[in-house]
Amino acid sequence: MAEQAARPQGLDALFRPRSIAVLGASSDPRKIGGRPVDYLLQGGFTGAIYPVNPAQPTVQGLPAYPRLEDLPVPADLVVIALPARMAEEAVESCIRCGAGAILMFTSGFGEVDEVGRARQDAMAARCRQAGIRMLGPNCLGLFNPADGVFCTFSASLQGTWPKPGGIAIASQSGAFGTYCYTLLHQRGAGISHFVATGNEADVDVAACIAWFAEDPATQVIVISIEGCRDGARMRAALALASARGKPVVAMKVGTSALGADAAASHTGALAGTDAAYDSAFAEAGVHRAQSIEEMVDVALACAAGILPPGNRLGVITISGGVGVLLADHAEARGLAMPALPAAAQSRILELVPFANPRNPVDATAQVVNDRTLLGRMIDIMMEGDGFDIVIAFLALMGLSERAMETLRPMLARLRAAHPDKLFILCFVCPPATRLDLEAMGFLVIEDPSRAMTVAGALARLRARPAPLPAAPLPPALSLPPGPLDEAAAKRLLGEAGIPFAPERTARSVMEAVAAAEALGFPVALKVLSVDLAHKSDVGGVRLNLRDATEVAAAWEAMMREVAAKAPQARLDGALVAPMITGGVETVLGVTIDPVFGPLVMFGLGGVFVEVFRDVVFRLTPLTREAALAQFHGIRGLPLLQGARGRPPMDLQALADALVALAGFALRHRDSLASVEINPFIALPQGGVAVDAVILRREAG
Repeated sequence: MAEQAARPQGLDALFRPRSIAVLGASSDPRKIGGRPVDYLLQGGFTGAIYPVNPAQPTVQGLPAYPRLEDLPVPADLVVIALPARMAEEAVESCIRCGAGAILMFTSGFGEVDEVGRARQDAMAARCRQAGIRMLGPNCLGLFNPADGVFCTFSASLQGTWPKPGGIAIASQSGAFGTYCYTLLHQRGAGISHFVATGNEADVDVAACIAWFAEDPATQVIVISIEGCRDGARMRAALALASARGKPVVAMKVGTSALGADAAASHTGALAGTDAAYDSAFAEAGVHRAQSIEEMVDVALACAAGILPPGNRLGVITISGGVGVLLADHAEARGLAMPALPAAAQSRILELVPFANPRNPVDATAQVVNDRTLLGRMIDIMMEGDGFDIVIAFLALMGLSERAMETLRPMLARLRAAHPDKLFILCFVCPPATRLDLEAMGFLVIEDPSRAMTVAGALARLRARPAPLPAAPLPPALSLPPGPLDEAAAKRLLGEAGIPFAPERTARSVMEAVAAAEALGFPVALKVLSVDLAHKSDVGGVRLNLRDATEVAAAWEAMMREVAAKAPQARLDGALVAPMITGGVETVLGVTIDPVFGPLVMFGLGGVFVEVFRDVVFRLTPLTREAALAQFHGIRGLPLLQGARGRPPMDLQALADALVALAGFALRHRDSLASVEINPFIALPQGGVAVDAVILRREAG
């Protein structure tokens, strides 16, 4: 077999092959082995197509080959459409023949049982040794319309032949991915690449994102995942897409269950199943869609190529009620709705005296009678630089060709005058009108609520986060042996740089009284036990004790109550600490996500932290700037900023404590299950932690 010069390598051979062999090729285009050949012929693939079938001399009019070894040159891409029993030998044949990449439709591996998983892993290992990338097994394949590459057996192409465009789709589920593709196609979208990754023995969605990020034909990346195995690789791929200016729209379904130990802390319970994915998406500026409809809307909007320069929204409507609806949605979508300047409002009232000229601008139904008013009002709105996004609700005007005769030239002039602004038209119109307007650079979305979701998504996508600093992981350290009660946890975290209130350990009521007198009243008394993560739940906390008598009485009552409510707990005395006043109780926490590693939590703290759930998570490493930004994710931020005349808290000191906690978690990531500091009392100057829990990761 002759060698082929300058053959594409890696994922280039997968996504842009110049020659394709199909093992198990069939003359019947309805069969799994026949559809790729049929699609390649329909798509006008200009490279070599090599059907491999020992039982047929020709396949769909092409010469067939008995074996892969009989090909005149090595194929860039080999599609394996064979039964599972033949898969391993097919892979070995690809390796012997020097294939550039492998695409395996074949199922019956990791999705079935552990035996199948072992066979799958063995094939992937052989491919890695040979330097060959493998997509699948159990995958639906891929297509690249611009190059005529259609290596899939999906029946979806039979009714919706794709056109080239700027949207790339990577989905773990083939059916989910082709459904999204079909919806995009019906909306007129063009596709740069489609890939369904299946079992991901080698090539996963993260690898596809990284390749799409460098692909000149791709403008927008749409992904659908149930989970990922390598969080670092996913984060790196998303960061690359952000750096290359490629918006990513994600649908994350399924769960990523945290370890059972983590659920023993508030942090683990609050992290739930998706906090790590939310954090990974947030740090890279990914838009996480909550529905397929939203994913399609946002992807199409991104493909239009206009991301607004800011989040200032102007609304003009012929319905006052819809204007109120849009205003209601604005804050939740992160959009600002500044009022028009007074002079502009006066000019609008000169046109329509009974209009509402502020923002939303209620043009009233008068513009239906005189459609030139609409363009004049929008011109007034767009004077200066007050808005980045404009939504126009026009109800049913799109159904009237007579109305469109006036609107089309007005809209064309508007688009030309403001090329960097995002315009969304909310009205009902025929498909041809929609396509015409979208070709002019407008978004057409019938539902005003959907329009607001898209506007908010595009504003956030434009505000790309700063790239994370590239820093190697610190060497992993083991937690020290022995029980980690509250005193031990505080000692370790204090050494890591987290400030704690002064306290003393008491083993008897007399020691507790002496400690309180030495520290100064009032004091807090907390039971010390390695078995109690949440002491207040069993009566193990007494606060604001003002003298020795109260300390002694509290000790006796507390020990009785804890012994009754938690008879199995080992009691090692109590901690005595001075009461801290004048601050805001916050919670700092860490849990170890099995995919992404340490996940840092911040929010309002106290005993009701799980009730209010006002917390936000971020992945590590965590910079001070990222920690300060994290504070803005909670609803209770005004309490820290000095609400209702109270002094603002020291957010710099709070950020330093959170960064120190993140560093501790990174260093102990292999032996740690979770950490919780609740409360950490933020103060006008500095801050102190008054409670801490460290949970080890169970062996195995």
